[in-house]
Order: sequence, then C-alpha cells, then structure tokens
Amino acid sequence: MSDFKYEIVAHIGVLSTSEKGWTKELNVIKWNDNEPKYDIREWNPDHTKMGKGITMNEEEIGQLRLFIIN
Repeated sequence: MSDFKYEIVAHIGVLSTSEKGWTKELNVIKWNDNEPKYDIREWNPDHTKMGKGITMNEEEIGQLRLFIIN
C-alpha cells in the first residue's frame, strides 16, 4: 500500500456512530496536497484509521444536493 497524506480541512458533521465507536462523517479533506474535496467515510475515534469512502468535488456535491432536495 502506498503512503498518502491527508488533512481534514473542515469537519462538517457526524452521520452515524457504530457500536465500536467509529463515526461516519462528512468532512472536507485535502488528499496528498491536492485541492480539498468533500468526503464521506468512517473514522476511528482519533482519526488515525479510516474505512473506504467517497470523495466529491464542489460540482458533484451540488448535484447530490439537487437529488436530495427533489
């Protein structure tokens, strides 16, 4: 597995919490010094481990909002 860097730029909110204490969160994350993107994934309590997730740019998150509103 290759090394990568991440920085949580903005914590938007917790969507759910598992029995083991992991939280599914919506954050804005900067991956490998690239532009920040919206990100939904599970994190352990101290944010040192993560599960698989999905990242979206500004346009994609806007489209998702349209789907939810309609």
